Amino acid sequence: MHFTQREQAALRDVGLDQDAIEAASDAVVEATKEAATELEAFFAGRETVYSDMDIAHSSSEIQEHTLDYVDLYTHADDIRGYVRFDTWGVPVEGGRVLTDEKVELTLGPTVDGRVRFAADEDAL
Repeated sequence: MHFTQREQAALRDVGLDQDAIEAASDAVVEATKEAATELEAFFAGRETVYSDMDIAHSSSEIQEHTLDYVDLYTHADDIRGYVRFDTWGVPVEGGRVLTDEKVELTLGPTVDGRVRFAADEDAL
């Protein structure tokens, strides 16, 4: 079950029965899987991506990255995984598709923030 005990109680308080709560939980899990698939598809086959990542000692607002791979998995409503660039990588702690041309990943330690990625600098 995706929802915590507290969330389940609140959903029951507003009138949902257990079957409806379980259906909502299943829908959240499925939507998360679809989002992860869409994120991986965005990066698939790309050698270069651009981001708005804040990088120390860089005067540019847009960064260019040589992409090695993006590997994501899901657990309930969490998207996790790893993004690997040519010389470094970072854990992924969430993400969402913003448009056909732009996605956002929440990156873990070393970056610790949301970063938008695009296939073209102009999309940022």
